[in-house]
Amino acid sequence: MDLITALFLGIIQGLTEFLPVSSSGHLEIAKAIFITDYTPKESMLMTVVLHFATALSTIVIFRKDIAKIVVGSFSRSNAADRKYSLNIIISMIPAVLAGLLFDSFIEELFNKKILLVGGMLLITALLLYLADKSKPTQMKVSVKNSFIIGIAQAIAILPGISRSGATIATSVLLGVDKESAARFSFLMVVPLIFGKMAKDIIDGAIIIDDFNILNLVIGFFSAFITGLFACKLMIKLVKNSKLKYFSFYCLVVAIITVMFTYG
Repeated sequence: MDLITALFLGIIQGLTEFLPVSSSGHLEIAKAIFITDYTPKESMLMTVVLHFATALSTIVIFRKDIAKIVVGSFSRSNAADRKYSLNIIISMIPAVLAGLLFDSFIEELFNKKILLVGGMLLITALLLYLADKSKPTQMKVSVKNSFIIGIAQAIAILPGISRSGATIATSVLLGVDKESAARFSFLMVVPLIFGKMAKDIIDGAIIIDDFNILNLVIGFFSAFITGLFACKLMIKLVKNSKLKYFSFYCLVVAIITVMFTYG
Protein backbone atom coordinates (compact mmCIF):
# COMPACT_ATOMS: atom_id res chain seq x y z
CA MET A 1 0.00 0.00 0.00
CA ASP A 2 1.47 3.37 -1.01
CA LEU A 3 0.88 6.83 0.47
CA ILE A 4 -1.62 7.88 -2.20
CA THR A 5 -3.73 4.81 -1.49
CA ALA A 6 -3.59 5.45 2.27
CA LEU A 7 -4.67 9.07 1.65
CA PHE A 8 -7.49 7.87 -0.59
CA LEU A 9 -8.72 5.33 1.98
CA GLY A 10 -8.63 7.99 4.71
CA ILE A 11 -10.76 10.36 2.66
CA ILE A 12 -13.24 7.58 1.89
CA GLN A 13 -13.46 6.69 5.59
CA GLY A 14 -13.87 10.33 6.66
CA LEU A 15 -16.72 10.90 4.23
CA THR A 16 -18.51 7.57 4.48
CA GLU A 17 -18.31 7.08 8.26
CA PHE A 18 -20.82 9.89 8.78
CA LEU A 19 -22.67 9.79 5.48
CA PRO A 20 -25.03 6.77 5.54
CA VAL A 21 -23.34 4.77 2.78
CA SER A 22 -21.19 2.27 4.77
CA SER A 23 -17.58 3.27 5.39
CA SER A 24 -16.48 -0.37 5.84
CA GLY A 25 -18.19 -1.35 2.60
CA HIS A 26 -16.51 1.43 0.64
CA LEU A 27 -13.14 0.63 2.20
CA GLU A 28 -13.47 -3.01 1.14
CA ILE A 29 -14.44 -2.00 -2.39
CA ALA A 30 -11.51 0.42 -2.59
CA LYS A 31 -9.07 -2.14 -1.22
CA ALA A 32 -10.30 -4.79 -3.65
CA ILE A 33 -9.81 -2.42 -6.59
CA PHE A 34 -6.56 -0.70 -5.64
CA ILE A 35 -4.78 -3.09 -3.25
CA THR A 36 -4.00 -6.73 -3.86
CA ASP A 37 -1.10 -7.46 -1.49
CA TYR A 38 -2.66 -7.30 1.95
CA THR A 39 -3.84 -9.85 4.51
CA PRO A 40 -7.10 -9.74 6.50
CA LYS A 41 -5.16 -8.62 9.59
CA GLU A 42 -3.54 -5.74 7.66
CA SER A 43 -6.92 -4.78 6.25
CA MET A 44 -8.46 -4.82 9.73
CA LEU A 45 -5.58 -2.76 11.15
CA MET A 46 -6.07 0.02 8.61
CA THR A 47 -9.84 -0.12 9.17
CA VAL A 48 -9.41 0.21 12.96
CA VAL A 49 -7.01 3.16 12.60
CA LEU A 50 -9.34 4.98 10.21
CA HIS A 51 -12.34 4.40 12.48
CA PHE A 52 -10.30 5.75 15.40
CA ALA A 53 -9.67 8.90 13.37
CA THR A 54 -13.35 9.48 12.69
CA ALA A 55 -14.16 8.76 16.35
CA LEU A 56 -11.89 11.67 17.23
CA SER A 57 -13.72 13.78 14.64
CA THR A 58 -16.96 12.97 16.47
CA ILE A 59 -15.44 14.00 19.80
CA VAL A 60 -14.32 17.34 18.36
CA ILE A 61 -17.73 18.10 16.80
CA PHE A 62 -19.72 16.98 19.87
CA ARG A 63 -17.19 18.05 22.52
CA LYS A 64 -19.70 20.24 24.35
CA ASP A 65 -22.37 17.53 24.31
CA ILE A 66 -19.89 14.90 25.52
CA ALA A 67 -18.59 17.12 28.31
CA LYS A 68 -22.16 17.90 29.38
CA ILE A 69 -23.13 14.20 29.39
CA VAL A 70 -20.00 13.14 31.31
CA VAL A 71 -20.42 15.86 33.95
CA GLY A 72 -24.16 15.27 34.16
CA SER A 73 -23.65 11.54 34.64
CA PHE A 74 -22.08 12.22 38.03
CA SER A 75 -24.60 14.86 39.05
CA ARG A 76 -27.55 13.79 41.16
CA SER A 77 -29.56 16.76 39.97
CA ASN A 78 -29.19 16.04 36.25
CA ALA A 79 -31.38 13.03 35.55
CA ALA A 80 -31.60 13.70 31.79
CA ASP A 81 -27.85 13.37 31.19
CA ARG A 82 -27.64 10.29 33.44
CA LYS A 83 -30.41 8.68 31.41
CA TYR A 84 -28.67 9.60 28.15
CA SER A 85 -25.45 7.98 29.38
CA LEU A 86 -27.42 4.87 30.35
CA ASN A 87 -28.97 4.75 26.87
CA ILE A 88 -25.52 4.86 25.27
CA ILE A 89 -24.26 2.06 27.53
CA ILE A 90 -27.32 -0.08 26.74
CA SER A 91 -26.89 0.55 23.01
CA MET A 92 -23.33 -0.83 23.22
CA ILE A 93 -24.35 -4.24 24.58
CA PRO A 94 -25.32 -5.97 21.27
CA ALA A 95 -22.15 -4.83 19.45
CA VAL A 96 -19.93 -5.81 22.40
CA LEU A 97 -21.47 -9.28 22.50
CA ALA A 98 -21.12 -9.67 18.73
CA GLY A 99 -17.48 -8.59 18.87
CA LEU A 100 -16.62 -10.98 21.70
CA LEU A 101 -18.46 -13.98 20.28
CA PHE A 102 -17.70 -13.60 16.58
CA ASP A 103 -14.35 -11.77 16.46
CA SER A 104 -12.57 -14.23 14.13
CA PHE A 105 -15.59 -14.49 11.85
CA ILE A 106 -15.85 -10.71 11.63
CA GLU A 107 -12.17 -10.43 10.70
CA GLU A 108 -12.70 -12.74 7.73
CA LEU A 109 -15.48 -10.49 6.45
CA PHE A 110 -12.82 -7.87 5.75
CA ASN A 111 -11.10 -10.01 3.12
CA LYS A 112 -12.46 -8.96 -0.27
CA LYS A 113 -16.02 -10.16 0.35
CA ILE A 114 -17.24 -7.77 -2.33
CA LEU A 115 -20.42 -9.65 -3.18
CA LEU A 116 -21.40 -9.50 0.50
CA VAL A 117 -20.79 -5.74 0.46
CA GLY A 118 -23.09 -5.36 -2.55
CA GLY A 119 -25.89 -7.30 -0.87
CA MET A 120 -25.60 -5.35 2.37
CA LEU A 121 -25.63 -2.04 0.49
CA LEU A 122 -29.03 -3.03 -0.90
CA ILE A 123 -30.30 -3.43 2.67
CA THR A 124 -28.82 -0.05 3.59
CA ALA A 125 -30.59 1.52 0.60
CA LEU A 126 -33.93 0.08 1.72
CA LEU A 127 -33.50 1.27 5.33
CA LEU A 128 -32.62 4.80 4.25
CA TYR A 129 -35.57 4.98 1.86
CA LEU A 130 -38.03 3.86 4.54
CA ALA A 131 -36.56 6.28 7.10
CA ASP A 132 -36.78 9.18 4.64
CA LYS A 133 -40.49 8.51 4.14
CA SER A 134 -41.27 8.45 7.88
CA LYS A 135 -43.28 11.27 9.41
CA PRO A 136 -41.50 13.88 11.59
CA THR A 137 -41.83 13.40 15.36
CA GLN A 138 -40.47 14.98 18.55
CA MET A 139 -39.75 11.76 20.47
CA LYS A 140 -36.35 11.23 22.12
CA VAL A 141 -34.37 8.00 22.51
CA SER A 142 -35.75 5.75 25.26
CA VAL A 143 -34.08 2.88 27.16
CA LYS A 144 -36.00 0.29 25.13
CA ASN A 145 -35.24 2.01 21.84
CA SER A 146 -31.55 2.34 22.68
CA PHE A 147 -31.19 -1.45 22.85
CA ILE A 148 -32.98 -1.92 19.52
CA ILE A 149 -30.78 0.77 17.96
CA GLY A 150 -27.82 -1.09 19.46
CA ILE A 151 -28.90 -4.27 17.64
CA ALA A 152 -28.88 -2.28 14.39
CA GLN A 153 -25.36 -1.10 15.23
CA ALA A 154 -24.22 -4.69 15.86
CA ILE A 155 -25.63 -5.82 12.50
CA ALA A 156 -23.79 -2.91 10.88
CA ILE A 157 -20.50 -4.67 11.67
CA LEU A 158 -21.18 -6.39 8.34
CA PRO A 159 -19.35 -4.48 5.57
CA GLY A 160 -21.95 -2.78 3.40
CA ILE A 161 -24.41 -2.04 6.19
CA SER A 162 -23.95 1.63 7.03
CA ARG A 163 -23.58 2.03 10.79
CA SER A 164 -24.84 5.60 10.80
CA GLY A 165 -27.49 4.76 8.22
CA ALA A 166 -28.73 1.69 10.10
CA THR A 167 -28.83 3.36 13.51
CA ILE A 168 -30.36 6.62 12.28
CA ALA A 169 -32.92 4.77 10.14
CA THR A 170 -33.82 2.42 13.01
CA SER A 171 -34.21 5.39 15.38
CA VAL A 172 -36.43 7.27 12.95
CA LEU A 173 -38.55 4.18 12.21
CA LEU A 174 -39.00 3.78 15.99
CA GLY A 175 -40.37 7.32 16.10
CA VAL A 176 -37.31 9.27 17.30
CA ASP A 177 -36.96 12.74 15.79
CA LYS A 178 -34.26 12.92 13.11
CA GLU A 179 -31.91 15.38 14.80
CA SER A 180 -31.89 13.35 18.03
CA ALA A 181 -31.40 10.18 15.98
CA ALA A 182 -28.31 11.59 14.26
CA ARG A 183 -26.83 12.88 17.52
CA PHE A 184 -27.35 9.56 19.30
CA SER A 185 -25.97 7.61 16.34
CA PHE A 186 -22.70 9.54 16.30
CA LEU A 187 -22.21 9.53 20.08
CA MET A 188 -23.05 5.86 20.69
CA VAL A 189 -20.17 4.56 18.56
CA VAL A 190 -17.34 6.53 20.20
CA PRO A 191 -16.90 4.31 23.31
CA LEU A 192 -17.19 1.20 21.13
CA ILE A 193 -14.32 2.25 18.88
CA PHE A 194 -12.06 3.09 21.81
CA GLY A 195 -13.07 -0.17 23.51
CA LYS A 196 -12.31 -2.15 20.35
CA MET A 197 -8.87 -0.58 20.07
CA ALA A 198 -8.12 -1.25 23.75
CA LYS A 199 -9.15 -4.91 23.37
CA ASP A 200 -7.02 -5.38 20.25
CA ILE A 201 -3.99 -3.81 21.94
CA ILE A 202 -4.39 -5.99 25.05
CA ASP A 203 -4.89 -9.13 22.92
CA GLY A 204 -1.88 -8.26 20.76
CA ALA A 205 -4.10 -8.21 17.68
CA ILE A 206 -2.78 -4.84 16.48
CA ILE A 207 0.67 -5.54 15.06
CA ILE A 208 2.30 -2.79 13.04
CA ASP A 209 5.81 -4.27 12.63
CA ASP A 210 5.15 -5.25 9.02
CA PHE A 211 3.04 -2.22 8.19
CA ASN A 212 4.28 1.14 6.94
CA ILE A 213 3.73 3.57 9.84
CA LEU A 214 3.59 6.56 7.49
CA ASN A 215 0.69 4.97 5.63
CA LEU A 216 -1.25 4.70 8.89
CA VAL A 217 -0.45 8.32 9.79
CA ILE A 218 -1.52 9.63 6.37
CA GLY A 219 -4.70 7.57 6.47
CA PHE A 220 -5.45 8.70 10.03
CA PHE A 221 -5.16 12.45 9.39
CA SER A 222 -6.98 12.38 6.05
CA ALA A 223 -9.87 10.50 7.72
CA PHE A 224 -9.89 12.86 10.72
CA ILE A 225 -9.96 16.08 8.69
CA THR A 226 -12.50 14.79 6.18
CA GLY A 227 -14.62 13.45 9.04
CA LEU A 228 -14.95 16.90 10.62
CA PHE A 229 -16.56 18.17 7.42
CA ALA A 230 -18.75 15.11 6.83
CA CYS A 231 -20.13 14.99 10.39
CA LYS A 232 -21.45 18.56 10.21
CA LEU A 233 -22.85 17.93 6.74
CA MET A 234 -24.67 14.76 7.80
CA ILE A 235 -26.44 16.44 10.72
CA LYS A 236 -27.78 19.10 8.37
CA LEU A 237 -28.87 16.53 5.76
CA VAL A 238 -30.73 14.36 8.28
CA LYS A 239 -32.60 17.37 9.67
CA ASN A 240 -33.66 18.30 6.13
CA SER A 241 -34.83 14.76 5.24
CA LYS A 242 -32.31 14.07 2.48
CA LEU A 243 -31.76 10.38 3.23
CA LYS A 244 -33.44 9.17 0.04
CA TYR A 245 -30.57 10.49 -2.08
CA PHE A 246 -28.15 8.28 -0.15
CA SER A 247 -30.57 5.41 -0.63
CA PHE A 248 -30.35 5.82 -4.40
CA TYR A 249 -26.57 6.11 -4.17
CA CYS A 250 -26.28 2.85 -2.19
CA LEU A 251 -28.51 1.12 -4.72
CA VAL A 252 -26.29 2.22 -7.61
CA VAL A 253 -23.06 1.24 -5.82
CA ALA A 254 -24.58 -2.13 -4.89
CA ILE A 255 -25.44 -2.86 -8.53
CA ILE A 256 -21.97 -1.79 -9.72
CA THR A 257 -20.36 -3.92 -7.00
CA VAL A 258 -22.28 -7.02 -8.05
CA MET A 259 -21.41 -6.35 -11.71
CA PHE A 260 -17.73 -5.91 -10.76
CA THR A 261 -17.78 -9.23 -8.89
CA TYR A 262 -19.14 -11.16 -11.86
CA GLY A 263 -17.44 -9.03 -14.51
